[in-house]
This record gives sequence, structure tokens and C-alpha cells, in this order.
Amino acid sequence: MKKKPILTIALAAGLAVSSLGAQVYAKPVDLQQVQPFNVFDNKVVNNINVDNIYNNIEYLSRTPRVAGTVEEQNAIKYVKEQFESYGYETKLQEFQFYGYTAPTTVELSVDGYEGNLEPKSFTYGMDGDVTGELVFIGLGTKAEVEGLDLTGKIALVERGAISFADKVLNAAAQGAEGVIIFNNADGVINGTLGGPNDAYVPVVSITRDAGQAILADLNNGETLTATVNIEGAEGGIRTSHNVIATKASTNKNKGTNDIVAIGAHHDSVPGAPGANDDASGTSMTLELARILKDLPTDKELRFMTFGAEELGLIGSRYYASQLSEEEKKRFVGYFNLDMVGSRDAGDLVINTVDGNDNVVSSHAQASSARLNGEPTPIQPGRSSDHVSFYEVGIPSASFIHRALEPWYHTPEDTIDKISKEKLQDVAEIVGTAVYDLVRPENHGPEAVKGKEQKVPHLYHEQDIQ
Repeated sequence: MKKKPILTIALAAGLAVSSLGAQVYAKPVDLQQVQPFNVFDNKVVNNINVDNIYNNIEYLSRTPRVAGTVEEQNAIKYVKEQFESYGYETKLQEFQFYGYTAPTTVELSVDGYEGNLEPKSFTYGMDGDVTGELVFIGLGTKAEVEGLDLTGKIALVERGAISFADKVLNAAAQGAEGVIIFNNADGVINGTLGGPNDAYVPVVSITRDAGQAILADLNNGETLTATVNIEGAEGGIRTSHNVIATKASTNKNKGTNDIVAIGAHHDSVPGAPGANDDASGTSMTLELARILKDLPTDKELRFMTFGAEELGLIGSRYYASQLSEEEKKRFVGYFNLDMVGSRDAGDLVINTVDGNDNVVSSHAQASSARLNGEPTPIQPGRSSDHVSFYEVGIPSASFIHRALEPWYHTPEDTIDKISKEKLQDVAEIVGTAVYDLVRPENHGPEAVKGKEQKVPHLYHEQDIQ
């Protein structure tokens, strides 16, 4: 990602203005005020130590950090200690949730099939040892299973069209004892059923090649018997924490009571060290906290890492639910960092829940135009913690590289896949955008609360169908 030459002030301002959408959540910013980047941007850019970010990623990604586990608690402790080492007042916010432990045994056999099946489990899948005749039910939609008697049978289902959970529930409703879902693309499925449900039956996934080979035998008139055996899955109420570091305004006379926040999630999925997802965002939050600690600011700064994001934004939704009405009205905006360092992902984009511009995205676009010659594009996206802030009326955006890396949610999400160049780029864009919002010379914008509204959390496509 080679940076473009820095533009002249006039051209950068023009690009930044042209990138802004009609809908904003705060008073318009006079972009001429934020153009002396040689002075103010460099207070952030020149102090970024990308090795700090990289080294924190390396430490955090030595093991998976599944929400509610000892490993996650160790990560929480580490993040808190880092904030405190910079001089921040830091607190832990405890919350409880329904947690899930992946099974220790996942087995599948199909009589007559000699290939390697390599079955995978689904998050929230249940234990069971079931055997039955194998029946193909297409995509497993309600229309396809209507009228079928699957009593005592194992359903073979192709991925696509509806969620994994709906496929399992539709088959179970017709009497199926178990479900096998095969991929509709290369590679394995690392999926979730989205939440616990007593109506689930044992389910595993297999590759597209294995599924198509088994389907070919069924289409040739063969009768196949399958056995699904899952052991060791466990669910129950668990405890996690959000980490919150706060810096009050340093401008005693002209400071406001408004809030600007930066955050990320510190948990990972089972089996994944989560170097990019999201040790990268957590470590960048730490580095920006270190840089901004000693810079003059006229607003309150909050740096936060959230637990249980991977289970449905649980930590950030709890945080948002605990904000008072007065605090919500004080929030200027929230910057979310999720998967900001993978060498194998695509280009940086800014996700807003509705795809529209807001004060967070507009300042980030202005920063990227000044630094890189063009504004980072905005895309709609509902798959990270910025959603929780949007739901309570706080302008928010998430920074992520798309398309996602092939190592997403796998054991291969490791430190060797991290790009220091991408880390540097995102840290510069977000850091300078935040500083524009809080530096005393800028005097704005003021916090403007938006409409509170619930929106569905969209898991990444790889997870849900």
C-alpha cells in the first residue's frame, strides 16, 4: 500500500469536501481549519510507533481469546495494565452472557464413502451420537422440506440462501436426527448457529467436494447411512469485561463536556489466535491512547476494548445500555477498529451502519485525503461494535479492510500475516481524524444525538449461510 504524495492544501480540501454525504450528525466542519497538517497531523503521525502495535498483537495472539475464558481474562488484564502504564484512569465493566465451548470430538462417517470427510462443528451446536439414512434436501428451505418425512434420517444440505441455523431447524422440524451441511465454495466452513436453541440436532459441515461426491452417490440410487458424533460441547452463563480508559479535557477554560471514543474488541473465536481479528484493533487502540495522552484536548477521550463481540456484540451493547441519557448526548462519535492489519485483506473501507456519512466517517475521509491523496470509501456494514453505538443514537463508523483475508476466523490468523504498512496507514488516518475532533484549536464539532433504533447484527457472510 504505497502512499500517494501529500496534496496541496487547496486540492486536499476539495477532495475532502466532495466526499461528504448529505446526512451528517454534527455541525459541518470548516475543513480549512483542519488543513495545517504539517503542524497538527504530524503531532500524531510522527509519534506512531508501529512496532508497539505489532508487538502487542504478537503478545495478544499467542492463544485464542474466547469470551469468558481464562485466556480472555488474561488479555483483559494486559490491556488494562497497558492503559494504566500510559497514565489513564482505567476501569473494568463486568457483564454476563451465555457462553459456548466447542466440542472436543467431531466425527462423521458415511458408509461407502472412502474419502476424508474432515467434519467441522458449528458454534452453538449440540452434542449427540446419531445414525440414520442420508437424505438430500437441497438448500434446506421451508419450501424444500415441506411434506418430507425425515424421521430417523440424517439430512444432507447445501450451503446458501438461508442461515445455517434455519437449515438445521427446518430439517429437525421434519424429524431429522442430524444434519450435514456441505460448502458451496472452496474451503471449509467455520460457522455459527447464531445462538443456543433446544430444537437443534447434531450438525457438522464438510467441504464442497466431499458433499458433491456423496450427493452423486445418492443421485445414482445408492442408499447411504451416516453417523454424526459430537462430544464435549458446553454452554452456560459466563462472565467477561469491557476495559475503559478515560482522559478528561486538558483545556480548563474552553474545554467542553463532549466525548470522542476509540475502541475494538479483544475476544476471538474458538481456535483462532485472532492476530488480525481483533488483536490488531485492540493494539491500535492502545497505541493511539499512548499518543493522545499528552496532547492538548478540549473534549473527553475514551479508549475501550470490548468482550464477547464474536458472540453478537454483547460487550459493546452492554456498554451502550449502561450509558446515561446525559452521556449519550455528550458523545460526538465513536471510531471502531476491527481487523486493521492483515496483509492478505483488501483495501481500507469505512463501514457505517446505514452506509451514510457522519461526523466520524467525514473526519476520517478528510484525514485520508490529506495523508493519502483520496478519501477512504464508505460502505454499509453492520458486523462490528460500531452498531451498538448507532443503536443508541451515537455517530459511529468501523475501519476494516475488505475483501476479508482468507485466514478470517481460522487458526491461520497469526502474527506473520500482519502488515506493518497497513497498521501505520490506519493508525495515521484514525489518529489524525480523532485529534481533529478534540484539539482545542478546532473548537468543534458539538455532539448531536441521533435517533435510537435497533438494527439486526449482521454476522460476516462466512458465518451465517
